[in-house]
Formats: sequence, C-alpha cells, structure tokens
Amino acid sequence: MARRYLKRCQIIPGRTTAAWGEPRTLAVTLSVGVPNFGSWSGGDWRGLVDVARHAEDSGIDRIVVVDHVVMGRHTDAYAWGRFPVPPEAPWLEPLSVLSAMAAVSSAIRLSTGILIAPLRPASVLAKQVATLDVLSGGRVDLGVGVGWQKEEYDAQGLDFAQRGRLLDETIAACRALWSDLPATFASTSVSFEDTFCSPQPVQPRLPVWFGGTLNERMLGRIADLGDGWIPIMGATLEDVRAGADRLKAVTSRPTDVQMRASTVLGADGKADPIATLAAVPELVAAGVTDVTVNLAAFAPTLADAPAALAVLGKAFGEETR
Repeated sequence: MARRYLKRCQIIPGRTTAAWGEPRTLAVTLSVGVPNFGSWSGGDWRGLVDVARHAEDSGIDRIVVVDHVVMGRHTDAYAWGRFPVPPEAPWLEPLSVLSAMAAVSSAIRLSTGILIAPLRPASVLAKQVATLDVLSGGRVDLGVGVGWQKEEYDAQGLDFAQRGRLLDETIAACRALWSDLPATFASTSVSFEDTFCSPQPVQPRLPVWFGGTLNERMLGRIADLGDGWIPIMGATLEDVRAGADRLKAVTSRPTDVQMRASTVLGADGKADPIATLAAVPELVAAGVTDVTVNLAAFAPTLADAPAALAVLGKAFGEETR
C-alpha cells in the first residue's frame, strides 16, 4: 500500500515519520467506496471488477465495498436519510466481489465498510477472509459492524438486541482461528475446541476496523480486537478528533481512523474532486489516517469510473506530496 505523507498540517504525536531534525510528516491513505449494489453498474456487474484495476492504476490505496445479506421492506428505519435503493435492488456479496477484484489487481487494499459480521458463522467468516487474504497476497482490511436492519437478523434466526455481543464474539473467534492451530474458543454464541482452520491469513495480524459510535463499548472492542475505527455516518470532524484522541489513550497498537470527505460541488453542480480532497490536511490534523470518497459521487455510471478515478488519484497526490 502506498501510504502518502502530509507536510502541510498540524503534527499529531504518534503519527509522525521522520528522523530527528527532519520535517515531520503525517501518513494518510485514500479509499474509494465502490457501489456493489443498486443500478450504478447498469447491470454490468462483471465491469465492476475492473474498477479495482483502474483504481490501482490511478494510485488509489484501497477499494471499499459494503454489505447487506438480505433486505426487509422497512428501509424507512434507516437513520441517516433516505436509503439509497429499494429493498428489491441487487446487492452483491462483498467478500465475493473483493475476491474477483483481487484477481485483476496486485497492490490495492481490499476492504469492507462495513461487513455485518454477526450474520455469518464465525468459522465460515474466518475461512472466507483468510482465503481472500491468501489469494490477494495479504491485502485485506476487514471493516465490520452490526448493521441497522432487524429483518436481516430475523432471517438468520438471530436476536437483533444481542447484535453487539454477537459481533464481539464472532470477531474474537475469528482471531483465534486466524492465529492458533489448533484453536480453542468459548463464548455464549460460538465455541470450539482443538479446531484447525487453515490456511491462515498471510498478514501476521489481519486488520479489523470497527464501524460505529465511539462509546465505551466500542473503545473496548477496538482496544481488544481491532486495528481501526470507522466513525458512524453523520459524525462531525470534532467527533472524529475527540475519538482519535480517546483511541490513543486506550490502545497500544497504531489505530487507523477512516472518515469520508464531504463531497464538494462545483459551480456546475457536479462533484468537484479537487475541492473535495482539499479537506485532506484538515482531516489528517483531526487524526484521520484514511480519507474515503464515494466513487458514485464523481462517476454517475460505471463507464465514468476510469476517468473519475484518475482525477481523484491525481488530486489526492497533489494534496499529499
């Protein structure tokens, strides 16, 4: 991954990389959210795979896809505005999409943002993610969360009210299976003993980023099991700044913080990538280590993606060189 370094913003202790006496810099990556749902692809889902290759060629650091296993009718329960698609819209399974993208790329990171981990049996999830990490040469960043729709849990026979506990136990079980041969784990929802799950991930510690509000439970979750935080939609820059400071106080490992850059419109009413990514210095100064943008905002259709990715990569490079 080509992590870029920023020299034009406030220095944050613990995020600097330079020898003594040299100008200190801040590391930041650019992620692009790719719609693996709805009508953006125009029905050409095979063309979606090529987005990873175009993104890699454009200097993008990470591809991010999202998750819903099934959908209920009540999308009005979505708390962050109008849900982007009707419940009958297609929604491709994210780990499968990333596996296909891995085959046409060699360096770009492959991420979920988020995968609703409790909907998958821990042993199956551990196997799927480890397989993707092996086939991609160690390029997986697993973003996980609990989701928002009760019907998805109902369809799996799971208690929506226990989704936080299910998330913790699922990821803890995956950690055991990824690190121990054989593995033993015991919890309320998943237990196994003297169990082999091979192959294990290529990465010595596969990064897991947790999405959600940074309450006390989330802080403990990231400190115990995680490597990054994806703030809840609607989080402000001050929310993220305060959260990044809290994470430094409770985590012994470097912890990534991902935030979406607000899309800025130009005079023509279209999304302006240069103006949007001009916010990078401010985001990094607040503790953000990964800036993400929604590709669909800059590429109305799949056919527009190659050109939009090239402009985004160039604009990010201008902000970070």
